[in-house]
Amino acid sequence: MKKLSFLFTFAIILCSCNNDDDLIAACDKATNISATNITTTSATIAWNDPNNAGSYFVEYGISGFAIGSGTTLIESDTTVDLQNLLPETTYDVYVQVVCNTDNLSMYTNVYSFTTATLPVVPEFKPNLSELNLFSGNLGDLQPSPLAFNYDLNTKLFTDYATKQRLIALPEGEKMMYNGDGFPLFPDNTVMAKTFYYNNDDTDLSQGKKIIETRLLIKINGSWELGNYKWNESQTDAVLDTDGAVVPVTWINTAGESQSVNYEIPSSTDCFTCHSNNSQTTPIGPKLRTMNFNVNGSNQLQALIDNEMLDGLTDPATVSVLPDWEDTSLGLTRRARAYLDINCAHCHIEGGFCDTQSILRLSYETDYVESNISERRNSILARIQNTIPEYGMPLIGTTILHDEGVSLLVEYINSLE
Repeated sequence: MKKLSFLFTFAIILCSCNNDDDLIAACDKATNISATNITTTSATIAWNDPNNAGSYFVEYGISGFAIGSGTTLIESDTTVDLQNLLPETTYDVYVQVVCNTDNLSMYTNVYSFTTATLPVVPEFKPNLSELNLFSGNLGDLQPSPLAFNYDLNTKLFTDYATKQRLIALPEGEKMMYNGDGFPLFPDNTVMAKTFYYNNDDTDLSQGKKIIETRLLIKINGSWELGNYKWNESQTDAVLDTDGAVVPVTWINTAGESQSVNYEIPSSTDCFTCHSNNSQTTPIGPKLRTMNFNVNGSNQLQALIDNEMLDGLTDPATVSVLPDWEDTSLGLTRRARAYLDINCAHCHIEGGFCDTQSILRLSYETDYVESNISERRNSILARIQNTIPEYGMPLIGTTILHDEGVSLLVEYINSLE
């Protein structure tokens, strides 16, 4: 009886197999996904189909989306143009082959691409956000990938504000080496300096208050100035030529509460310092002031490697303006470096104080020719005052720089 039962079951299975004339071939996954023609808002996606099917599901979305929650397109070809994308954004793409309505392939592995960066706009637009200097939320001060975030080895004092410095060059252009001073900048170069205060220097997670962003744009061979004042919500900044006073309170690195009535300069004030022989000029980004290591790498070498600086092969051939805060250096070098970055743009041939003062305070100026000794009493008196039109510097600060004043007083008193 058991034997008959087995034979009966075997016969049923055999008959069933003999009737299965429509075995469905596996629908293989698409392969070799690629992205081309990537712009700020679009991209062309292509893939190979080993099945030679005629229909495909393409699902895409911002990187990290779950399958089923993205945007799905039905395509009849192995390419598709994705439109209305966000700039500087990474997208994930999945492709599923439709061999027929009852036979779909597995989804491909995720394929990711990033849309292009918006070009920096070398114009004084009404709002800072229109210049594309920053990526993401403007208040995060995340530089555009097209902007170089640089620093200075010795820094100008502005009422203890923290500063972010950026250079953005037009696409395909470079700065040209021109000695230890300023490189030659191409037209449509944008330089930006943003001034802000950390709410608490002992705890940076407490955020910051951004005050202003100052711009220099090279237009038709000449530099032009513009200031952007940040709004209270820290979402944007507006072009402002008149200047303003902004009260600021913060906690310094010693844990002490500090306050200042920060003065945003007017366009006229900016030109006072940023001028030489009646022509607008930068102040900070001389090669010898940028020739130092930042995060373990030499800044000038980084500019060379990023194809932003041409004509220089070895940063070691460029001099270095000393860091006035480096106490391992001699008093004279530190003091002269401080005078250079804080005072020399006015106290130099062609500067604002050219005809008003005999002081020549560039670091490279010989001590005898600097006339520091002859003017020592005047220097001592004016650097320790904030009296308008008497205290030094004339503009740009409202309070004394205690550390800088202490350095200069020690230096001047050491002179014979």
